[in-house]
Amino acid sequence: MQSLAAVATAAVSVGATGTAAADEEYEVIEADGQTVTISDGETWENKLIDMTTGGDIIVTAEGTGWTIRNVGFHGENASGTGSATFGVADTGGDTSTVENVYLGDGAAEGNQAANGHGQTAFWVNPEHSGHLDFANLNIQGFTDNAIYASAPGTGGGGTVHIDGCFAANCYVSHYRVATEGSRITNSSVLVDDGGHDGRGIWAWSPGTIEVDGCQIEMNGTNTAIDAGANGNGTEVVVSDTDYDEKAGVAEHAGSTVQLEDDVGTDPEAFMPDGVPTSAEEAARK
Repeated sequence: MQSLAAVATAAVSVGATGTAAADEEYEVIEADGQTVTISDGETWENKLIDMTTGGDIIVTAEGTGWTIRNVGFHGENASGTGSATFGVADTGGDTSTVENVYLGDGAAEGNQAANGHGQTAFWVNPEHSGHLDFANLNIQGFTDNAIYASAPGTGGGGTVHIDGCFAANCYVSHYRVATEGSRITNSSVLVDDGGHDGRGIWAWSPGTIEVDGCQIEMNGTNTAIDAGANGNGTEVVVSDTDYDEKAGVAEHAGSTVQLEDDVGTDPEAFMPDGVPTSAEEAARK
């Protein structure tokens, strides 16, 4: 795959808190093992990350009122580091935002970390105490969860809202959440032939988790909605959603999954409006 640095002739550099002057402007960053740090009130936007280098990149965001948006990753993450591409938390008790990110080129198998299953797309660290909005994300082919947001359930207790997102062919799960007030809405999960077959939605304690307006197409693999883990139960309320009946619903450790009357079993995964379908599309917005 050709390096983006060689072809992105229209790219310009924009600062961590700056805004690109026109839709076609973005900064190309070659992944070479660096860490990008975002803190209180900062905006990190209009970035195109070149993963064809074979290197890794980690983006960490803590504090409050920060924003990550319009970021595309071109090429598979072949670093094998077992890292999380994004490690995020609102640690100030307010709201931070991640929107319009393309991670659809996935990650190769391999894991140099001491634990885990490979690369994670988004990791929400246990100290998260505020609220995180995830919107218009495209995440495919990651081996250690697409959005791994269950850790605050035993930590800071912060909430997450996953809205208008698409996740496909990831393992261990696609959307993994825990805290009361967390929601997954207007989003899709797809597992198809040859893909990693992680859970569709995995709800951890304490809950309650709301699922609304989603399509969970598992093609008979794993579990569509899995409630409870490590001996601790939770509650999930599902509405206006279709899930794969063969993959089914699992309730562990006294968990309950409440299926409202408008829930069906004929899922058809969709790409929500506004979700980028390429790295360049994400970076140019």
